[in-house]
Amino acid sequence: MLLEIWRKDFTIYRNATVRPMDSVKMDFHLHDEYEIFIFLSGGVRYFIEKNSYDLVPGDILLMRPGEIHKATFTSNETYERIVCNFSVDLLEQFADIGSSLAHCYQNRPHGEKNRLNSTEDEKSELIASFEKMVILNTYPQPWNVQLMIAMFLEAMVKINRIFADETRHSVNHLQHRKLKPILEYIDANLDGNLSLDALEKKFYITGSYLCQIFKQTTGSTLHEYIIYKRISRAKQLLLKGDSAANASFKCGFSDYSNFVRAFRKVTGYSPREYVKQALA
Repeated sequence: MLLEIWRKDFTIYRNATVRPMDSVKMDFHLHDEYEIFIFLSGGVRYFIEKNSYDLVPGDILLMRPGEIHKATFTSNETYERIVCNFSVDLLEQFADIGSSLAHCYQNRPHGEKNRLNSTEDEKSELIASFEKMVILNTYPQPWNVQLMIAMFLEAMVKINRIFADETRHSVNHLQHRKLKPILEYIDANLDGNLSLDALEKKFYITGSYLCQIFKQTTGSTLHEYIIYKRISRAKQLLLKGDSAANASFKCGFSDYSNFVRAFRKVTGYSPREYVKQALA
């Protein structure tokens, strides 16, 4: 049972993008799995919900389901990273009373404390572990899966112990003082009117300036962010039993066909297909 869940729900890869500012446009990411993101090289500012982090090699980011995130580039240096995704169900296989491996994901506010406050030695140890897992995953041999599980559990224990250490100072992140209250308002009013005109009147800010500071912060448009946030909310409603039409209405879509089109673009599924595969 465990090996079956592992093979289905665990992915890990190392990737490098050469001259990223010339060759790739990064979209927002929104998924239903836990993620460990290890930054190896490049010039990257990483946006998660309402916060941004200027990354340095060895930084480790932790994203849980529903946390919107995105990389933007500050230089054309080769962008290298290790990305590991795994399901909520997989971590639950190793749960114990008082020592859940999901502690580092669940015991914090949504979109906060995403960067692990690790020392240089801890970063090196964790990078070495995940590098080995990438190799084991890339070149399958007998007993590789069991070895990967053992290494993954050891890495998750280290990550949780670092996260739970309250003697460490909190990690700095960037906030745009004018942007944060607007993003908080958007989160709280996904079912309402979030047009530029409405936001201009609410916050006494010109639409052009709002779009400018959002683009500078995230590398994407405000409209794209709102769509992703609405789809994130719709996914939650669908899994709670709401109909697609009802979820569409509750998430601020005035046209059902536009909702279905946006949902498929973000998730790769229609609402019906998404529920079916999520509950399978």
